[in-house]
Amino acid sequence: MTPQQIHLVRSSYALVAPIAPTAARIFYDRLFAIDPSLRSLFRGDMTQQGQKLMEMIGVAVGLLDKPQHLLPALRHLGRRHAGYGVDDGHYATVGRALLETLEIGLGDGFDAATRQAWSAMYALVSTTMCEAAAEAGAAAVQ
Repeated sequence: MTPQQIHLVRSSYALVAPIAPTAARIFYDRLFAIDPSLRSLFRGDMTQQGQKLMEMIGVAVGLLDKPQHLLPALRHLGRRHAGYGVDDGHYATVGRALLETLEIGLGDGFDAATRQAWSAMYALVSTTMCEAAAEAGAAAVQ
């Protein structure tokens, strides 16, 4: 990601963070509207799940300029999510729900440049997590 993209993600996330519970609710509403079958992957309290989601996004946003810390954390998360039944196809759905959530939450503040910055961030997150899940699956087969 470019420094400008990191700046756009961080400045827009600063506007979302104060409404984190609402943003999480919107995210899961969008996620389950896009793919209702994903609801079965979530067994716990959705309020707590939303808190975890927003905390994870906040950590990732904070570490965008520190890949030496961000990438290992994302790889760990990818391996964990594979164990929950998350597959590569789910990541596209999550990305769509995330962008729709940001569009709803930020309104006019979610311009084309900000959308592109978040898309770049999510590409980094999802690619890293998918690669780690695939590596974990390959290691388990051997």
